[in-house]
Amino acid sequence: MTAAEIRAKIISAVSANGGHLAPSLGTVELSMALCEVFDPSSDKVVWDVGHQAYAWKILTGRDAEFCTLRKFGGISGFPNPLESSADAAVAGHAGVALSVAEGYAAARDLNGTKENVVAVVGDSALANGTSFEALNNCIAATKKVILVLNDNGMSISKPTGSFSRFLGWLISGVRYNRAKAAAEKAGHALKLTFLRRLYHSLESRVKSLFLASRFFEQFGLRYIGPVDGHDVEALKAAFTVAKEDKRSVIVHVVTKKGKGYRFAEEDPTSWHGVGPFDIASGVAAKPSVRSWSQVFGDAISKMAAKDSRIVAVTAGMAEGTGLARFAREFKERFFDVGIAEGHMVSFAAGLAAAGMRPVVAVYSTFLQRAVDHVMHDVCIASLPVVFCVDRAGVVGEDGATHQGLYDIAMLRAIPNITICQPESAEDFERLLDEALLRNGPTVIRYPRGAAPEKPSVRVSAPAEESGLSVWALGDSLEKANDVAARFGAEVVPVRYIKPFDFSRIDELRSKGVKIATIENGSVAGGFGEAIGADFRFGWPDEFIPHGSPSELEKRYGMDVPSIVSRLESYGFVKRKDEE
Repeated sequence: MTAAEIRAKIISAVSANGGHLAPSLGTVELSMALCEVFDPSSDKVVWDVGHQAYAWKILTGRDAEFCTLRKFGGISGFPNPLESSADAAVAGHAGVALSVAEGYAAARDLNGTKENVVAVVGDSALANGTSFEALNNCIAATKKVILVLNDNGMSISKPTGSFSRFLGWLISGVRYNRAKAAAEKAGHALKLTFLRRLYHSLESRVKSLFLASRFFEQFGLRYIGPVDGHDVEALKAAFTVAKEDKRSVIVHVVTKKGKGYRFAEEDPTSWHGVGPFDIASGVAAKPSVRSWSQVFGDAISKMAAKDSRIVAVTAGMAEGTGLARFAREFKERFFDVGIAEGHMVSFAAGLAAAGMRPVVAVYSTFLQRAVDHVMHDVCIASLPVVFCVDRAGVVGEDGATHQGLYDIAMLRAIPNITICQPESAEDFERLLDEALLRNGPTVIRYPRGAAPEKPSVRVSAPAEESGLSVWALGDSLEKANDVAARFGAEVVPVRYIKPFDFSRIDELRSKGVKIATIENGSVAGGFGEAIGADFRFGWPDEFIPHGSPSELEKRYGMDVPSIVSRLESYGFVKRKDEE
């Protein structure tokens, strides 16, 4: 299969199903070369992050079913060992591939086997703290690991920080690249293994004459590159040298994110992760209402215009979290720390301690990576950091690594923290305003998707008549209204998850009323568990796979008919006009 055919298949599947387009278009030739030089059935190739691995999936036995990408029951959008033995590890979060690869390599050394171990790491993921910890431990942990650095100058947003500038300097030195270009003409033509080794040995010596710093070699890794990431023969030559070397090696590969599809090449940030679109025009259907991310971006920008203490902090997710407007209007008060969630939280703690009002914009699934920083650096000192936690709840097609189901369970046990959830855009602004006035940490969680501008009309039947009161968080209120209407029950909106006022619940229980809770989060450790609800509707204690939210709700009993059916089984009787 040619590179053009692979790209066409990726574009076709993503245009129909949505997915991570630009990153995977940039790694087609890289994946082809990996499959030719290494054996996916025995060697271990660990991807970091997996949204660049679509071509790898196609080339390792999933070509025929690639059209099911991200669909319920189809193949995952990320590498997953349960899906294929060619996937050495789950790869949904950045920065961990080299650590996992070193573990594989250390086990190989202990077992005396010979398989190759390769970590394919994006440039921004290599700047993650865990990656540096792995670099530091590489020589101590294993005799040999191969690190492929995929340098496309991007994470999701444009890169930030000194490390990305260093990589840019590596690939743009004028004297070095003039020498390298001349050498490559001869080097890439060499087919014999011993000549190819000789070429790369000479290349390393030439490189050392011109580079002022040999950063990676200080960690004990031999450096090869930069290599044109869209030249299969050059990649195969470099990988072969890395494979035959007895030392640990880093192969620096330079790719273009979005390559082969004009719209993605011109705007790789917007085309990083996309919904369905028309291939010819590059046009996707635009939602008619604001998303929760947009509501957040508009609200913080409006409030920052009135309060110069407000600063925004994110970890490589300016566009995804809705901060693009803030970044334009308040450039000096916007901080993108790159893929470094732990640093992001501790940095925000320093800002807050110095009198600023930092607002941290982060997806629920990525805040998981920084929970210790939330506790240690923010909550113990009760600093006024506001965490705006996007994608809280099931996100659908991205699957288990991205479902934002665990933020309540992880955070509610930490003292000094306030946790809340809005039900509408209007409510969000009110909660954000309250959070910015609070002298302590606040979490505002909200889901993916469209945000209603105003609160929904509430069912207000007396709970005593039905014996049932339905309490719901934010995006579950519409569902709670539908459920309560079937039984003539009341609906209670929950804005503050922690701290929580138990007086109303105590009053209801004194009258024999049962409490049911509905939340778009994990039942284990969730809100229903926190208040001791009689019936708790949320996501079960297992990892939720990929699929549309509606399909997943039906599968896991979180849709209205399933909830109604379960309440009937508990003895509640539907109103006659609902039967």
